[in-house]
Amino acid sequence: MRKLSLLLLSLSVGSLCAQENDSIPKKDHGKVFGGFESNSQWYLNDKERGLSHPEDPIRSNNYLLVNYQIGKFTAGVQVESYEPNALLNYNPGFKGTDLATYYASYKSDKFEATAGYFYEQFGSGLLLRAWEDRALGINTALRGGRILFRPSDNIRLTALYGRQRTGFDVAHGDVYGFDSDLNLSQLFKFETSDLSVGASYVGRYEKIDMPNPPVDELTNAFAGRFNFIHNSFYISGEYNYKQKDILLNALNTLNYNFVKPGNAVLLNFGYSKEGLGIDATLRRLENMGFLSERTPTSAGDGLSTSLNFNDKVLNYTPALTKQHHSNLANIYVFQAQSRVSFVDPTIMMSGETGGQIDIFYDFAKETTLGGKYGTKVALNLSSWYNLPGSYRFNPAQYETNFFGVGQKYFSDYNIEVKKQLSESWHTAFSYINQYYNKEWLQGGEEVNTNIVIAEATYNFSPSKSIRVEAEHMWADADFKNWAGGTVELNINDKYSLYVWDIMNYGNDDEKKQVHYYNVGGAYRIGATRIALNYGRQRGGLVCVGGVCRFVPESTGLSMQISTAF
Repeated sequence: MRKLSLLLLSLSVGSLCAQENDSIPKKDHGKVFGGFESNSQWYLNDKERGLSHPEDPIRSNNYLLVNYQIGKFTAGVQVESYEPNALLNYNPGFKGTDLATYYASYKSDKFEATAGYFYEQFGSGLLLRAWEDRALGINTALRGGRILFRPSDNIRLTALYGRQRTGFDVAHGDVYGFDSDLNLSQLFKFETSDLSVGASYVGRYEKIDMPNPPVDELTNAFAGRFNFIHNSFYISGEYNYKQKDILLNALNTLNYNFVKPGNAVLLNFGYSKEGLGIDATLRRLENMGFLSERTPTSAGDGLSTSLNFNDKVLNYTPALTKQHHSNLANIYVFQAQSRVSFVDPTIMMSGETGGQIDIFYDFAKETTLGGKYGTKVALNLSSWYNLPGSYRFNPAQYETNFFGVGQKYFSDYNIEVKKQLSESWHTAFSYINQYYNKEWLQGGEEVNTNIVIAEATYNFSPSKSIRVEAEHMWADADFKNWAGGTVELNINDKYSLYVWDIMNYGNDDEKKQVHYYNVGGAYRIGATRIALNYGRQRGGLVCVGGVCRFVPESTGLSMQISTAF
């Protein structure tokens, strides 16, 4: 009986202690989060294409990001490993294993401060964008400090200083920045409209090691912008100005003997309501190359890391064209032409001007063209040109006109129709007409293409489906005609397989009429994805969001692993 009483007493005391502990706030130990990504490739010989694997044929790019947050404080580090070398045609500054970025920040409702490496974008990024894209080999983070202040919901102010990352180091140029965003809707008592304005400043200071330099060591750049929305209509605009600057070569002499300021104009407007969307973008760039160092680092073989690997680039000038998912539609892709480039007396460029327009229309269900499930139509038109004006090769100089167009660079006119035939069948058809002035953009022939794409997807269940795609390109020059096809199978939420092949059957050189086949699959579980692929890489430009990286032809086995925690 005494033992039972003692047992009951101990249980009661334990229960009271537990209740008392529950009333005590638990200590916040913070949380750890981040991610890991690995992209590896085993390059193999390909006798049919005359390819030999490079030195160190097995290469891997790896990224480990670890963050720790407690209360309003966050800190993190990113370790990167390129062993034994980076994947082919990545910035040669990415080599070995090292601490790549680190930061510490404090954030409250009105105030935010960051020290270390940070990413930032002012407006559209035409003056400043520090960002990361591992597929393109881009990491232009700034190392320094940034302060963000929000005195109210309608005002945001940002000030920063830093040096831009290049490889595992930073560039020599000092970068200063200030940005402001003001929402004026409450001031003007708008009820169905929204109006905001912004202004930016970016300065790049770098000592010039040459006698009597033609420009100041501090290059200043300014921008102003607005954004207005009223019911279904919207319009935004931005103007950017960069003081005159120079680009030096390895001997600290001018690449060209003209020194001019640069400017950029961006205008976007559109209309959207149920079933209809119209969006148009116009842009004019003149001499808007903006680097954190005036002398591009040499990568060997006559290449420049800044000009060939998107290294030390301060601003963001993506190509404003449709981003196609078709393999053949991505053979001739356009890169924005923001720099001055005099190739020879017949090819002299000072920037670009042009635009694109998107029109989306949904034919309603139970109508003649809509049918039982409706029909979606998307039309996209884009054209880009050199700036009009007068050009002289020797001595090198130019004068541009603000309006009008010069030599045509590129155009892409396309239409896509999506039609659901039943609960399980979904189809799509696309037609694309492209013009690519390879003579001016790369060196070669002007190319006109016509591409047709047809695809169908059958859903066996919400998580199991098969997609089949067939495509063909007619081209009047360069590689001539191509044909291709894709089959994708999603077995369930975890497993997927694919095989695709494109063939340059129209090439005038019969030895180059080869298949570029690829077969692979992916496994997903939670936040982890593992993918394997074996096949041939065609070679050319690989683009993400309008920014491109050149990749050489290769054959091999690749593996990608990514996870978040």
